[in-house]
Amino acid sequence: MSKANDQIPSNSAGASSERGTSARAKLLDAATALIGEVGWNAVSTRLLADRAGVRSGLVHYHFDSLHDVLRLAALSEMKRALDQATTALAEQRDDNSFVDAMLNELAEYDGTDPASRVVIEAYLAATRDPALKEKMRDLMVDFRTAVSASIARLGHPDPDTAAVTLLAVLDGLILHKGLDSHIPMHDALALIAACLNTGEKGHTQ
Repeated sequence: MSKANDQIPSNSAGASSERGTSARAKLLDAATALIGEVGWNAVSTRLLADRAGVRSGLVHYHFDSLHDVLRLAALSEMKRALDQATTALAEQRDDNSFVDAMLNELAEYDGTDPASRVVIEAYLAATRDPALKEKMRDLMVDFRTAVSASIARLGHPDPDTAAVTLLAVLDGLILHKGLDSHIPMHDALALIAACLNTGEKGHTQ
């Protein structure tokens, strides 16, 4: 009897832990969706809890604050997108395939899609949140380093500068696509390709 009773708290604790993990994941998923839909500042504790399907008190039970939920959700979404792009670009071994990979990645984001909206909202929030800004900067530094390594494998003489310039241009194109879906993306990417073209001797043309 004693042994059976000893097992009950363990099982109960395990179930409680699973419920807690599930509630936390639901809140983060809901926060990601709401940031893109209504904007960072319009997300309230009640709205977040309703979307996640949990009691509003669980927001502050699992997180320090509402802002903490939004911060973690945005950073997770950014990391997901950057990891995906890093993997796609790292697999390319020549100029043409690298540009094709960029085109495929760029096609996913048009400035109005949920992921783009999360990044844009997070960027604005980061201007008032030093901790968020630092975390976003760290993600971008890691991504630039990975892109620089990919460009270096193509034989570019200055991959670090090329990576900074390339990513700035791509970010700008995404913002422009959000305002004007008819901009000549292929022409813009062709120009980028020409700038990245290492030629046969490892020099840009």
